[in-house]
Amino acid sequence: MILLKTMYEDIIQAKKDSKKLLAVLIDPDKIDTSRIPEFFQKVHESIITHVFVGGSTDEGNQLETVVKTIKQHTNLPVLIFPGSHEQITETADGILFLSLLSGRNPKYLIEQQIQSVSKLVNSSLEIIPTGYILIDGGVETAVQRVSETQPISQEDETAILHTALAGQFSGKKLIYLEAGSGAKKMVKPEIIQKVASQLQIPLIVGGGIRSKTQLNAAFSAGADLVVIGTAFEENEAFLEELKK
Repeated sequence: MILLKTMYEDIIQAKKDSKKLLAVLIDPDKIDTSRIPEFFQKVHESIITHVFVGGSTDEGNQLETVVKTIKQHTNLPVLIFPGSHEQITETADGILFLSLLSGRNPKYLIEQQIQSVSKLVNSSLEIIPTGYILIDGGVETAVQRVSETQPISQEDETAILHTALAGQFSGKKLIYLEAGSGAKKMVKPEIIQKVASQLQIPLIVGGGIRSKTQLNAAFSAGADLVVIGTAFEENEAFLEELKK
């Protein structure tokens, strides 16, 4: 019997092999499902390795429809990036089980997670515990508004590092440094380097990355997986720069 690797094991192996990963983040509130087939033709020609689906809200209750449509057009792993316990669908491959470590609102530290258990306890989704750290990207983000928490200043590198390590020590399998959707500035490479140099688990970085130069800077600094969403929403031609 051949045992298939989990998505997390693949991420760990990529980290060991110094293979950099790239996820496209698709917000169900912002995508026209009729455009998904054409969009994924371009995705498959690029260096994108993962698909994240989710957002701070899902006002149109489109998550499941969007994931189903995506799954019809790609074999890339599809992970839910949930904004709440309501954003769960069995049609995905896995879910980032997020705890907002940068905030002190118990609703996003543990309460949303408890409310999701009834859906996940018998789920076939691969559940990956993830420490989510919101970093100041120079603009108020939807995460900030919805979670009613403040991002950590990029000037406070020690607080960012200690929050990331606290996540690792408490058993998270991934740490996600996020400048937020629509951020004016990405997480500084110096911060990425400082966290990556002390972290023993994979590091995800997202928010504010709109060019190949910024992407390469994040990778060079130590990000194992970079997430890009807004840049593709605003300029689909960016995918042309990321061809294999």
